[in-house]
Amino acid sequence: MADDFNDNYETFVALLDRFPPAEAVKRLEAFGVSQDIMRRIREQHEQQTVRIRELEEPQSVVLGNRDTWYTGPQTGDKCWPAIVELLRKDGWPQEPAIRSLDDSSTRITSLLNHPKEREFSTRGLVVGYVQSGKTTSFTSVMAKAADRGYKLFIVLAGVHNGLRRQTQARLVQQLVEPNPSQWSQLTGLDKDFTPQENPASYFGNSNKTHVLCVVKKNATVLRKLSRWLKSASDYLKDCPALIIDDEADQATVATKSINPLILSIMESLPKSAYVGYTASPFANLLIDPSSHDLYPQNFVVNLPKPKGHFGTEVLFGRYALDGEDPNEVDDGHDMIRSVPKDDVPCVRPPTRDEVEGFEPVITDTLRRAVEYFWLVTAARRVRGTGNAHNTMLIHTSVHTSVHNSFKRPLLHLRDRAAQTLSDPERLARLRRLWEEETAHVPAEEFGEKPVPFEKLLGKLPAVLDDCRIIMDNSSSEDRLDYENGPVVAIAVGGNTLSRGLTLEGLSVSYFVRAVSAYDTLLQMGRWFGFRNGYADLPRIWMTDELAEWFRHLATVETEMRRDIDVYLTESEDPLTFAVRLRTHPALRVTAAAKMRDAVTAASSYGGKRVQTHYFHTDAAWLSRNTQAARTLVEASVASSVRADERPEDGRYVFRDVPHDVVIDFLGSYEFHEDSPENDRDLIIDYIRKRVSRAGSLGRWSIAVIGNPAGERDFTFTSGVTVGRITRARLKSKGGKDGTADIKTLMSRRDAAVDLTGDTARLTEKGIMDLRRAQAPDTGLLVLYPIDKDSEPHPSKEQSRSALQAEEHVIGVGLVFPAPRHGDSTVEKYISAKLPAGLLEEEDFSLLEGEDA
Repeated sequence: MADDFNDNYETFVALLDRFPPAEAVKRLEAFGVSQDIMRRIREQHEQQTVRIRELEEPQSVVLGNRDTWYTGPQTGDKCWPAIVELLRKDGWPQEPAIRSLDDSSTRITSLLNHPKEREFSTRGLVVGYVQSGKTTSFTSVMAKAADRGYKLFIVLAGVHNGLRRQTQARLVQQLVEPNPSQWSQLTGLDKDFTPQENPASYFGNSNKTHVLCVVKKNATVLRKLSRWLKSASDYLKDCPALIIDDEADQATVATKSINPLILSIMESLPKSAYVGYTASPFANLLIDPSSHDLYPQNFVVNLPKPKGHFGTEVLFGRYALDGEDPNEVDDGHDMIRSVPKDDVPCVRPPTRDEVEGFEPVITDTLRRAVEYFWLVTAARRVRGTGNAHNTMLIHTSVHTSVHNSFKRPLLHLRDRAAQTLSDPERLARLRRLWEEETAHVPAEEFGEKPVPFEKLLGKLPAVLDDCRIIMDNSSSEDRLDYENGPVVAIAVGGNTLSRGLTLEGLSVSYFVRAVSAYDTLLQMGRWFGFRNGYADLPRIWMTDELAEWFRHLATVETEMRRDIDVYLTESEDPLTFAVRLRTHPALRVTAAAKMRDAVTAASSYGGKRVQTHYFHTDAAWLSRNTQAARTLVEASVASSVRADERPEDGRYVFRDVPHDVVIDFLGSYEFHEDSPENDRDLIIDYIRKRVSRAGSLGRWSIAVIGNPAGERDFTFTSGVTVGRITRARLKSKGGKDGTADIKTLMSRRDAAVDLTGDTARLTEKGIMDLRRAQAPDTGLLVLYPIDKDSEPHPSKEQSRSALQAEEHVIGVGLVFPAPRHGDSTVEKYISAKLPAGLLEEEDFSLLEGEDA
């Protein structure tokens, strides 16, 4: 009996290669298989599909009850086993790396349609991380789809020749070369698509090979492809096609030519699945779901963050999200170095009128970055591990003439260094630089061995001799070429280096490019990715303002992914979920045209904790806030029903203060303009709505929290005197001049200062539950007097520095109880206040031009 079941199940699996599951069942029943065995076959297949659907990673949002026809690789597959073999040769371990890739690519493939369905048009989106292996993911999906009968594979590989060529090379290496008899190619390494005379030779019944086509998102190229496919329509009726859109947010969404051409190509294919891949899906998630466009209406897959991946949060840190303890959110590694704003005009023309004829100056910070790159390259040669290539990126402008102007001064810097390498003064400076940097980020923290200066010194002459200065842009013939032996290169460029293209062995970046949108900024960060063998060595030189933008972006990215994960647990589908994208006063979420379908989401403060972490440091601004705080405490003393005074603990709590007193304070206290979450008007509006609609937040607890260990030397009003607390500023991430970012003001314990009982061990949720029980309608406002000379704790000296304010600082924390009967939402449109100076958007002129 067992043999009958096994034999019939193997037959069923074989039938799945040619028919969708329901049709395979009918075919098997027609063979006279008993109902009992058919029931067991269905149960076995259902177990396999449930396993795929319920994989913990990757998470996915799926429209409807899609038929999970693909349950994983089978005996006899050709393309996927070839990829596994190549990955093993490259040193990938079976656990967890290959297993994780197998699971995630199986899940994505299972969301495509069965290739034997009569017609289909699927739209999906895969969200990964910058430089995290998205190409390997979609190559694996292509391999598995090919093993099951997909015929045509179109890959839209960015807008530049460099990325298209790199993608073609990867796909040829991993798909075509292991099984050359199974593949035909419409494009080559140096040849984008050109129409072929005889479509039948690719799609006719006599040709059983898979067809690979890797094209740029260029109007001329896509127009040719669209017309050729239309001419081949007689051969495409039974041609299941998979379209992979690499960097799917770039040029695909809301463009006048590329977007319609992609839709036209899909219309030429009766069986087509479109899958976009991106690390910055802001534009894709703002498409109108009801439009006939490329909104991912069938599925969104959220790829897990790979182990060892350097992402935005790892490098820049981020701010706490709702429900998180700010003290448990990492500040990021101490790898960001500050470029003074006075240096920027030396490396980037201040206005468009000054672009032509611009001559850069090698500033101290740029020289230091270049010298550190040479030291890193020498140290990596001492270690002899990891990627054989070594690259430095200099990105200051989108303009090719600015890139080209760097060549002469950089060559002079390199040649001068080679000539004077034995000079004692130069050697002392290099030694000092190396020892300072390696002290900031100890190698042992990353499992690496420290490299003493004496050991790397012997490698420096060869490093300087090997170092090339490359201008990689659309007008130059220089290109980074990693295919002909180890590379040591300082690459100066713009858009050609900022999207998808992998900079092998990237260890140092000098980045002062001005941008205005989240997705552009995130994609500029070529320093994200894997740094095996040198995880302690990468450094990024950038302005403090850019560092703060990336820190904000890390928060946006984490919040967006958390939103996606929340929707996964709430049985939403892509047509009914709406990921919120937190705004920033100086940045757009994406290009204006891509936001035409966006709406402002209603926001609520119910159940949230809001705190100040940005402060101006000038005396006048700080003094006004101190006066506002003193006025609030005086009013609280006068109007509170009772007070809990614990001066020995540095704490005062004034209870049942009328909400008018709080609103008066919020009207006079000045929040920093770079803190959109601390929007005074929004908070006041929220309080008023909740008071009028629900009778909640009419009464408040006002708390003062000082330092119980220090001298009581800060007086709010008569009888309310506490010691000043210490809050140091984040180092190199402090935003613009005259601004301090302390990141964390309020502890979890402080958020329960007005509650009774043992609150010390409660979690964030526990505190919110206790507040719901004890004070469900009462808000909490906490004042903190912060010492203007606050010094960092010794354990935080790598990431923080002295506050250096001109007067003592008043921090404010607000805790809103969760509403009992719905909430009073408030909303506000926040338009981007674009930064002054030369803003450089992505240049899409190449999309419309003749193919090069």
